[in-house]
Amino acid sequence: MRTSPVPEAGDAAQAQARSAWQAGTWSLPEVRWATAATLLFAAGGICQLSGAPSWLWWGLYLTCYAAGGWEPGLSGLKALRDKTLDVDLLMVVAAIGAAAIGQVFDGALLIVIFATSGALEALATKRTQDAVRGLLGLAPEQATRLSEADDEERVATADLAVGEVILVRPGERIGADGHVTAGASAVDQAGITGESVPADKSMGDEVFAGTVNGTGVLRVRVTRPAAETVIARIVAMVEQAGATKARTQLFIEKIEQRYSVVMVAATAALFVLPLAWGVALQDALLRAMTFMIVASPCAVVLATMPPLLAAMANASRHGVLVKSAVVMEQLGTVTQVAFDKTGTLTEGRPHLAGVHVLPGAGLGERRLLALAAAAEQGSEHPLGRAVVQAARADGLAPAHAQEFDSEPGRGVRARVDGLLVEVARPAHLPGNDGDVNDASAARLVADLQEGGHTVVVVRVDGEVAGFLALADRMRPGAGETVAHLTALTRAAPVLLTGDNPRAARRLAAQAGITDVRADLLPADKVTAVQGLQARGARVALVGDGVNDAPALAGAHAGIAMGRTGSDLALDTADAVITRDELATVPAVIALARRARRLVVANLVIAFTFIAVLVTWDLFGDLPLPLGVAGHEGSTVIVGLNGLRLLRNAAWRRAAQPTGASW
Repeated sequence: MRTSPVPEAGDAAQAQARSAWQAGTWSLPEVRWATAATLLFAAGGICQLSGAPSWLWWGLYLTCYAAGGWEPGLSGLKALRDKTLDVDLLMVVAAIGAAAIGQVFDGALLIVIFATSGALEALATKRTQDAVRGLLGLAPEQATRLSEADDEERVATADLAVGEVILVRPGERIGADGHVTAGASAVDQAGITGESVPADKSMGDEVFAGTVNGTGVLRVRVTRPAAETVIARIVAMVEQAGATKARTQLFIEKIEQRYSVVMVAATAALFVLPLAWGVALQDALLRAMTFMIVASPCAVVLATMPPLLAAMANASRHGVLVKSAVVMEQLGTVTQVAFDKTGTLTEGRPHLAGVHVLPGAGLGERRLLALAAAAEQGSEHPLGRAVVQAARADGLAPAHAQEFDSEPGRGVRARVDGLLVEVARPAHLPGNDGDVNDASAARLVADLQEGGHTVVVVRVDGEVAGFLALADRMRPGAGETVAHLTALTRAAPVLLTGDNPRAARRLAAQAGITDVRADLLPADKVTAVQGLQARGARVALVGDGVNDAPALAGAHAGIAMGRTGSDLALDTADAVITRDELATVPAVIALARRARRLVVANLVIAFTFIAVLVTWDLFGDLPLPLGVAGHEGSTVIVGLNGLRLLRNAAWRRAAQPTGASW
């Protein structure tokens, strides 16, 4: 996905994201009204418990009704105008009915539950929309356009036409998709392809808008208008996935329409029919309101929510932020997991994997590494930094280098201890026409590259002295995570990556993954996820980069790596692994499965209470206090049952491979 930022940069990015979230929170009226309703409800409860005058806490509760209920009530009336019955309107009516018979606390609790639910949904929607719009900022607003006479002109990137040539200086973001017509450089395109190492670009190579140029100067001929760049298509794919992905609902919401119709019809019948038979108005109203209280889905909603919310809280304590109860329920139905490679299964940055000295070079491995590190001290390339870090980790202090020179997209050279040291890719050996003369050395390079390593050649005084093999490093516990997921879902995970097939196969073999799909652009990842889901799998995609965002949005459940993840990935995903611990992926899925089992058990309890109380009210004479007690009792029972998932023991059980038995 993208290369891992240094910890300070990652912390700053997360702090900025949190600040942006907080700044956007109060711009939503749903959040403001839900907060007001919650505070009024709390104030009313405190006054009621402390023995304050009844008019005071009644007034606070009724104000809570107004603050949290006007919006769902209005929405329900609009739905009613369209000849559909909305559960929000039903809850407002039930709350009013509860107040009418003296149970104002129950009604206020219903109002707070539904207002908070609406606020959380509005927050999630706004955050994703803001992130998608922010993605367009990756592409610069202006670019340097060259005329036929090589005159430079700063123009808006939106005005660039196909066939025009732009000049990209070192460190600039490329303003358009195109092909290099002159120059050479290393371009960081991790956001598009997921490669952890900047790609060398020279004449004829393709580059993408929004990617970052290295130290060279490039001339790029535009091949796509601004509206059709890869970045623009990523934005379109994320928006399309969000629009076409069916609105997932909690189990109880799937039957809300029929239940609402039956409940309203039964309440109306219990009020009207007794009046027609001569029953007193107060008695008919009391029976109807009693029915509405005992039959209201308040207990059912609470039977559904506590296990899911408890599981969310437990997961959050252990490094997994699940964004909603709906997401927790979705995670419990996952049947297959797909992983991105760079920054997800791996740490997202190159590390020295081996030092290979050629026979006859007259150098040891440590000496070769020390010379290469000395030459690379002035380099800004990630490979150069990895070589220097490896030398220091091995206790080598790189010597001072003189006559340092960097050739963009090729390598570096410097004089170290009187020796001319050159470090370059095998295809860019100065004075060697891109070839390694010794056949055994050439085979070694080929074997290393076939194994997924990036190879650099170290040349001393014009002679090839050896090679350094670099590779991204797999995260600790990746293999165990893959094995746990295979046992849990009964399907082996899949690797989806924009990296090259050799590196992907090497990493997959280490992690125990056999289904490898490499060289994927963002659209290809979406297609791969759709293909898995078309065969009946409910796919959870784990990723971290901009190029994962469309697939994260389209998957059954999207999970992002929190520390290395791009803002778009974090906002698009349904869940975020805040500590980047892969072992939490199977753990949260196992915990979600147990939450679903508790939801089913709670629904059986809640519907049993409702059936008994409704039958008593219809065919007997159910006293209102007893009906309220039964209704509240069922709520307490299912609530306590669901809250068992708050215990740390529940997470420990989920984190064990035996959790697959749930």
